Amino acid sequence: MSKLAIIVTHPIQYYAPLFRNLAKELDLMVFYTWSQSQGKVLDKDFGIERQWDIPLLEGYNFRFINNISKNPGSHHFKGIITPTLIQEIKNWQADVLLVFGWNFHSHLQVMRYFKGKLPVIFRGDSTLLDESRGFSFRKMIRRIALTWVYRHVDYALYVGKANKAYYLAHGLRENQLIFAPHAIDNERFSVFSEEGKAFVEGTRKMLGIRPEDSVFLYCGKFYNVKNLPMLIDAFKGIESDSLHLILVGNGELEDELKRVASSDHRIHFLPFQNQTLMPAVYRLADVFCLPSVSETWGLAVNEAMASSRAVLVSDKCGCAADLVQNGVNGYVFRSDDIEDLKDKMQMLIKQRDRINKYGAASNKMISRWNFESIRVAITQLLSSIEKR
Repeated sequence: MSKLAIIVTHPIQYYAPLFRNLAKELDLMVFYTWSQSQGKVLDKDFGIERQWDIPLLEGYNFRFINNISKNPGSHHFKGIITPTLIQEIKNWQADVLLVFGWNFHSHLQVMRYFKGKLPVIFRGDSTLLDESRGFSFRKMIRRIALTWVYRHVDYALYVGKANKAYYLAHGLRENQLIFAPHAIDNERFSVFSEEGKAFVEGTRKMLGIRPEDSVFLYCGKFYNVKNLPMLIDAFKGIESDSLHLILVGNGELEDELKRVASSDHRIHFLPFQNQTLMPAVYRLADVFCLPSVSETWGLAVNEAMASSRAVLVSDKCGCAADLVQNGVNGYVFRSDDIEDLKDKMQMLIKQRDRINKYGAASNKMISRWNFESIRVAITQLLSSIEKR
């Protein structure tokens, strides 16, 4: 059995179930390179100190590697500097590496050192969706630099169509790419508990939302790339007393968003909610909306779909091409186009009698995007590496 070393910055709710699933079959060790994340993490975008209320370090082997960065964090290249990491991987006698993200000093260093010594598998979710059209020297230089980076990769796990196109554009070949879909814990979001039902009923009553009203929902960080001012403006442009918008989260734009929305009693704000409550939060609404002007994927869309919600997603979100089918489980709208967003919102309002069907379609579609698919992709790849 191959010994798999996984290199990742810090524990997050999306990876923990995957690591537990892999550990049932593989001999693995997760090396966390942001040692300062062992305690509570100050999220700069949420602007609050938080600690997830679901277990992130149970069911698999892990080590926190000492990070000596003077400005530690996963938001910049020199935020992860771990001089002992390479030796610790060697001491553990790894056979294969799986590296999550190259844009940290230590992660790129590991890829460069072990390329040619051990098979290097890479996982990221970058896309070309933000790339400008036509020729530019800046784009050309970036393309050359990224092609050099991916020469230090033997295989890449791509999460969807946009991510695959990105890898192909930067020199990786088709036979180096393995589909391993972006996934969340579908089962947890598919279950609607009695406590969740009580939360939904109580919250909707508190907000003055009637059973027959239509509700749009956004969950996440309040910062520029999410394009929430446009979502609010589009919503305000639709006149209906039976329509509501709920924004769940915190962040640097919170005060400004509340100021802009203050004149409309149909717009409601709820603070950041921890993971155990999120399956109920999505069920506050009929439609989940992600209006981002840039989003490599958008895992909140996975969560909303597993919660049987219709979805309305910007075409700048990496998940749009894979997870959203117009008129089947929701709609894709043109990024930063307020009129297209408003039109799609009005279409969903008029199709209220079909919203439940859209939600059911979402749940069925997302069932194929699961941790088991990732586990199978990785174990089959390791098996083929062992044979060679």
